[in-house]
Amino acid sequence: MSQGSPGDWAPLDPTPGPPASPNPFVHELHLSRLQRVKFCLLGALLAPIRVLLAFIVLFLLWPFAWLQVAGLSEEQLQEPITGWRKTVCHNGVLGLSRLLFFLLGFLRIRVRGQRASRLQAPVLVAAPHSTFFDPIVLLPCDLPKVVSRAENLSVPVIGALLRFNQAILVSRHDPASRRRVVEEVRRRATSGGKWPQVLFFPEGTCSNKKALLKFKPGAFIAGVPVQPVLIRYPNSLVSLSPRKRGKGELQVLWLTASQPCSIVDVEFLPVYHPSPEESRDPTLYANNVQRVMAQALGIPATECEFVGSLPVIVVGRLKVALEPQLWELGKVLRKAGLSPGYVDAGAEPGRSRMISQEEFARQLQLSDPQTVAGAFGYFQQDTKGLVDFRDVALALAALDGGRNLEELTRLAFELFAEEQAEGPNRLLCEAGFSTILHLLLGSPRPAAAALHAELCQAGPSRGLSLCQFQNFSLHDPLYGKLFSTYLRPPHTSRGTSQTPNASSPGSPTALANGTVQAPKQKGD
Repeated sequence: MSQGSPGDWAPLDPTPGPPASPNPFVHELHLSRLQRVKFCLLGALLAPIRVLLAFIVLFLLWPFAWLQVAGLSEEQLQEPITGWRKTVCHNGVLGLSRLLFFLLGFLRIRVRGQRASRLQAPVLVAAPHSTFFDPIVLLPCDLPKVVSRAENLSVPVIGALLRFNQAILVSRHDPASRRRVVEEVRRRATSGGKWPQVLFFPEGTCSNKKALLKFKPGAFIAGVPVQPVLIRYPNSLVSLSPRKRGKGELQVLWLTASQPCSIVDVEFLPVYHPSPEESRDPTLYANNVQRVMAQALGIPATECEFVGSLPVIVVGRLKVALEPQLWELGKVLRKAGLSPGYVDAGAEPGRSRMISQEEFARQLQLSDPQTVAGAFGYFQQDTKGLVDFRDVALALAALDGGRNLEELTRLAFELFAEEQAEGPNRLLCEAGFSTILHLLLGSPRPAAAALHAELCQAGPSRGLSLCQFQNFSLHDPLYGKLFSTYLRPPHTSRGTSQTPNASSPGSPTALANGTVQAPKQKGD
């Protein structure tokens, strides 16, 4: 058995261990009155001095970063830098970086385990990714190469440090960028130790450390051994990166600088050697490494991930929103005192009717401009700022709670199915199917379109009949349960539905964790 393979670890049971946060993307901060007073006093004394000194050191890093790449052509930068530039600039940046974190309060970096050489593990994967202070892990790893957004090159000092690092850059605006990044990662990882190690945060975004987000496959594409690196902050108050209901970056920086001493634990796990099957399948490889790291951390390994800025979970072959906007729309309408059941939708089946925000307000009998703007913003708008009233009608019907699932799915089909040139039947094509799943489940449209294509492969047509759609949404053992979970949250009374806790039985997260097959292990 290879060192670090899944067989060396007990399978991860998603139920034991610390209870998951209701939302693994939300960061919460709870301070007692005494803690607030202490942080106000310490913040007034420590934070300004620490932050000022840290910024001075940050700008002192720039000359060393600039010197390493000054005068080198793009062709020369395609190979690892050696010689005096490597010795002087690398050690200068490493020392100043440690001083930078020390001034911010990170007085101790405790290292456990042994870091593997670049020949033993060309790739390092670090988790959980919970704060913008996580790059501190670069220090005990001897400043490995990183993957960053190309847009960061324009940020003062940060751009110079990325050039110094010879970082692998990915652009969100260039469709071919991801392919070039994959090729570059594979080239460096298979260079036989010529290049330094490459460090990835495979979660791809920050979470609250209560669970590991689904690992992205980028770090595992080369199929080479990787070394997992665990990051822990054993402090009374942990500084976390902000999210929708979290803290701002400046507040995080201020709170961290206000602590007398921050400690970070960096633990190197044994090198994980992929099996032949994992080497061919980066997703399988990523899932199994995620399980190993979750086991070592004592937290669940989840199917949660981000698609753009939308937190989603994977259920079967579909991605669905962790908290569908439909639920948020219901809260807005209930707060405005509106009962969806009493709204005359008036949408015509199979025919779109585009409406403006003003007509939307009249139709829903809303007068408060802020409420109107908030509710209108939940629907997809065209280039003229109009929304399809069929979207509104379906959302209101789902929120009303007066229809059973069979009636609701029939209404969805009737609203979005299209007449066919040949034959009397109406079929639900890709656009309508994607719209329904986006409205009711919060599914990203590309994911819904891919599932529609898969469902249509079973028949000769390019769309789904009413029978096929209801078999999928009502009777499929996986997706039927998904529809019932999202569209029938607990009710206190008609029109006052409450969204289920994401960690409760039958919730979206529990549904994903309980029904999606676990990644295959070696020997299976």
